[in-house]
Amino acid sequence: MAVLALLASLVFPIWVTDHDMETTVLTSFYLTTGAKGDNPQGATFDYTPYAITAMLSVAAITLIILEILKYKNRLTQMKIGALNSFFLAGVILSSFYFSTGLTKALGTSGSYGLGMWLPGVAVLCNLLANRFIRKDEKLVRDSNRLR
Repeated sequence: MAVLALLASLVFPIWVTDHDMETTVLTSFYLTTGAKGDNPQGATFDYTPYAITAMLSVAAITLIILEILKYKNRLTQMKIGALNSFFLAGVILSSFYFSTGLTKALGTSGSYGLGMWLPGVAVLCNLLANRFIRKDEKLVRDSNRLR
């Protein structure tokens, strides 16, 4: 679920606004300014600071897949899950930072898109996964103690 949420967050916009007869759209990869409707002629794409969100998302996806593949070693899974929490927090913080910065720079309020909220779903899935991995490890340790 977390992988699907992060993949979807790469596609959906984080923040959208209409101002001065042009549309500004912030996605995980870039900021588009000047595109109105389906006509992207004359639109500008800025990748430089905004692609950090996409890089953190891809790193989090990689860690989630690695965590799933390490199912035989629960301690390693817990460590990877804790590390992944930092990457997921970075995704959310960078999305919030860039969207609030654009709100202040343009002087207009925009609306948050689905790309802003889906990393929160991934955080929730990561927390639940870490909780259940910890619970399994405790159950294995308790059963070994009984032998």
